[in-house]
Amino acid sequence: MLTTVLDTTHLPPTDRAAAWMETTGEALMATRIRFAVEPERIEALIKTMDLGPAQLSLMSYTPLLSQRTPRLIRRSDPEMFQIALTLSGRQSIEQARSQASVGPGDLLLYDSSRPFTAIAGPDPSGARAMLLQFPRRLLPLPEQVVAPLCGTALPGREGVGRLLHVMLTSLADTHAELTPADRARVGTTALDLTAALLAHHCDRDTLLPAGSRQRALFERISAYIGAHLHDPALTPGSLAAAHYISTRYLHRVFQLHGTTVGDVVRQQRIARCRRDLADPSQRTVPVSTIALRWGYPRPSDFTRAFRAAVGMTPGEFRAFAQDPDGTRG
Repeated sequence: MLTTVLDTTHLPPTDRAAAWMETTGEALMATRIRFAVEPERIEALIKTMDLGPAQLSLMSYTPLLSQRTPRLIRRSDPEMFQIALTLSGRQSIEQARSQASVGPGDLLLYDSSRPFTAIAGPDPSGARAMLLQFPRRLLPLPEQVVAPLCGTALPGREGVGRLLHVMLTSLADTHAELTPADRARVGTTALDLTAALLAHHCDRDTLLPAGSRQRALFERISAYIGAHLHDPALTPGSLAAAHYISTRYLHRVFQLHGTTVGDVVRQQRIARCRRDLADPSQRTVPVSTIALRWGYPRPSDFTRAFRAAVGMTPGEFRAFAQDPDGTRG
């Protein structure tokens, strides 16, 4: 789960900058940091969570300048890549002769083995970001492909970047429910999505190992399913066509993940229907309307599928979910 490593608001103002530099040096990588506000206005927070081969950090900080110098690299280099997702505020970086300025929803790639200068600000509230850190050796792409991408802005609102964006932000809400095995699997998936994002950005998708491509493709198709559950024509054929693959290969990708296309579609549809049926604000919405909303145009088909998945009819489930003690009428 996400564990608070440091919250500077609990420290005397004169100790905050040094504590932040020391803590981030141990949890991430050593940098030289200078805050752009008075000591009493410094606020910085870092929470971290292990994701198997990777580490996720949730950070917020008032305006600052962070530098990783050649001297710091010579002294200690964990040989890590970091991909940062900005949640609020603006941040800029200069690394490997590249410069980028990003805002909420954008992604940035850092390399601990190369000097960089990063700035958070100028907004007085600073910035919030999530940082995925992992060993450089785990990225299945050659150095000559990755190096030019360091210090460049990467899209986090579309394609694979959006999948990575959604995965990282959702972990802030679900981290407490994950077992160590869950976190390890999530970490592997995050690495696959990162590799797919970088390869796609430089048009080198064929360099990815088959396993990484298949896992990233599974996540893309699963996200596509989630966005098109309302469509009754959501079939293996339509999914394969939308992703420019054969139906046979589509089924193979899902089989490698221990499931089927039909099961994933059905599970996601039933989950959305359960949510809406349990929502008191939708008490007067007909069951058939909710069923149609999530891809069940025929009420009898919906009732049969829902009963098989949940063990009760939609009406029975709604009554129980909204009044479990039977105190209404």
